[in-house]
Amino acid sequence: MKTENIDDIKRKEFTYRGKTLEELKKLDVREFSKYIKSGPRRTVLRQFQNIEDFISRANVKLNKNKPIRTHERSLVIVPEMVGMKINIHDGRNFIPVIIMGEMLGHRLGEFAMTRGKVKHSKAGIGATKGSKFKAKK
Repeated sequence: MKTENIDDIKRKEFTYRGKTLEELKKLDVREFSKYIKSGPRRTVLRQFQNIEDFISRANVKLNKNKPIRTHERSLVIVPEMVGMKINIHDGRNFIPVIIMGEMLGHRLGEFAMTRGKVKHSKAGIGATKGSKFKAKK
């Protein structure tokens, strides 16, 4: 039995439908659409110009060291976006999201939740019959 050092074990390389991230980044947006599911594929093929414009604007902002902020929650994530830190609007403020390879084919809005988690506490004044007659102040 051969014992291997933990450092010798190489981390599994990310692939998407059999293609490495470097191969995917070389593809055009429309060529990448062949590898994603049918719903996002149709969206990418219809809106490839919007996606390319967004990527070019994002690259300009990255060169100026400015944050990338967007309200466009419906954009499909393509390989050129991987590694970018994009601030996505959730309706109230901008949520910072770092785009990773596992997010390919999903939409930006899926990673910036619009509804917060509900924190239940005690009932407010007037919420129950017992608190109906208590003073408001």
